[in-house]
Amino acid sequence: MFINTEADLDQSPLRNRTFDELAIGESASLVRVVGRDDIDLFATVSGDVNPAHLDPVFASTDIFGHIVAHGMWTGALVSAVLGTKLPGPGTIYLEQDLSFRKPVSPGDTITVTVTVREKWPEKRIVVLDTRGANQRGEEVLNGSATVIAPDRAIEWPRALLPDVALVRRDRYEHFVKDARALPALEAAIVHPCSPDVILAAVELRNKGLLEPLLVGPEAKIRTAAEEAGVSLDGIPIEAVEHSHAAAARAVELAAGGHVATLMKGSLHTDELLGAVVAQNSGLRTDRRVSHVYAMSVPAYSKPLVVTDAAINIQPTLDHKRDICQNAVDLLHTLGVVEPLVAVLTAVETVNSRMPSTLDAAALTVMAARGQITGARVDGPLAFDNAINCDAARNKGIISPVAGQADILLVPDLEAGNMLAKQLIYFGGADAAGLVLGARVPIILTSRADSLRTRIASAALAKLIVFRRSQGAKSA
Repeated sequence: MFINTEADLDQSPLRNRTFDELAIGESASLVRVVGRDDIDLFATVSGDVNPAHLDPVFASTDIFGHIVAHGMWTGALVSAVLGTKLPGPGTIYLEQDLSFRKPVSPGDTITVTVTVREKWPEKRIVVLDTRGANQRGEEVLNGSATVIAPDRAIEWPRALLPDVALVRRDRYEHFVKDARALPALEAAIVHPCSPDVILAAVELRNKGLLEPLLVGPEAKIRTAAEEAGVSLDGIPIEAVEHSHAAAARAVELAAGGHVATLMKGSLHTDELLGAVVAQNSGLRTDRRVSHVYAMSVPAYSKPLVVTDAAINIQPTLDHKRDICQNAVDLLHTLGVVEPLVAVLTAVETVNSRMPSTLDAAALTVMAARGQITGARVDGPLAFDNAINCDAARNKGIISPVAGQADILLVPDLEAGNMLAKQLIYFGGADAAGLVLGARVPIILTSRADSLRTRIASAALAKLIVFRRSQGAKSA
C-alpha cells in the first residue's frame, strides 16, 4: 500500500502566498521518506520501468550497486512544494532546471526546499532556488524554478487522497522461471478456432513454455490466426473435422506419448473432459479428475489453491478425497512439503443438518488415517478462520491449518466458483487453471485470462510433467 503519511495526517486547508506577499529569501520545505512502494508506484504511473529502479539483481551490477529511486520522484517533490506551499494554489509552473547530485535510496528521508531568489513585477514572475537533501544533509538535487505567482489570496480544502493498493504479481514468478529453464513442453491445443486461443498458443510458444500442436479444423484455425494477426509458420496442425474429433484425437496423441499436456481451446470443457475420462481413453486413472485454481491473491501472504470450482458439481465424500489429493500432489510439485488443507463450509462446527460439515470432519479423520497423504487436513472451517489467524483465534479454534491454509477445499462447484471469481474480480487475484487426476495435466484458459495467467497455467503444467518424469526415473 502506498501511503502519503504527511498528506494523510495534515488536513489543514491549503493557503498560498501572493506575488506581493512573497519576500526574497522566503522558503518552504516538504519532507518525504522514500519506500519501495513509492518507487513501484512511480514506475507504474510514469511507465519508467528501468531495472535500475525495480530489479535488485540488475541494480546490483549497476554503478550504485542497489536499487535507487527515479530522479523525477525527487523532482516531483519540488512541484509539490510549489503547488501547495510556496507560492501555493494558483501558481503556474513555467520552467525548471534540475541537477541530480546523489542517488536516492529506499529508506532515505528527503527534504526538498524552495527559496525565493528573484521577483519580476511586470508579469508576477518569481524565480526560486530548489534543493533536495537526504537525512545526512547531503545534497541530492539542486536547481531553480520559474513560476507565475498568484495575484490573490486563496484558501482551499486539502484533497483527501485515496489509498492505492499495489498489487504485486510475483507469487508464481519463481515457478515460471523454473519452467522456462526446461525444454518446451509438447502440447495439443484442442480446437483452437478463435483468435484468443491462437494468440495464447503463439504467446506460450514465444515464451519457451510450450511447443503447440493445433488440433482442429484447419480452415477455421487459419481463419482465426488471420483474425488474430499472427503467423502459424512453424506450428504444426493436426487436421480433424470438428471439436468432438479434436478432443478425441488430442487424447489419442497424449495417450500415445506424442504430447505431454492438453490445452483447452474453443470447445466446452465437458466435451474435452468427456474424451479424457472415457473408458478406453488411455488417460483415465483410478483418481477422480478435478480442477484447481492456483491463485495469487494480493491480500494473502502465499499462493492459494481453490478446488474444485469447475468440474465436480456435487462431489461425494470419495470424490472430495480425490479432489483433495490432486491439489496436495500439485503443491508437492511446487515444493510445499506438507500443504495445509482447509475443508470449507459455512461454519466451523459439525452440524448434522449440514452434510458438508460431516464430509469435512470425515476428511479430517481420513487424512489422520492415511487415506489422504502428504498434507495436514482440518475441517469444517469457515472461510474467515481458514485464511485469517485473528478470526480463528477469536473463535477459539486450535488447529494446525486455521488462518494459514494452502488449499481451500470447497463443498461444491457453486461455492467454489463463486469464491474463486470473487477473489479474481474483487480481490485482484491471478488464477492459473489446471485439471488434474488424468495421466497428463490439462490447461484450462478462458478469453478473460491475462497473458500472465496463461503463462502461469502453462508453467505449472510443465513442472508437473517434468517432476513426474523425474519421479519415474528415480523409481
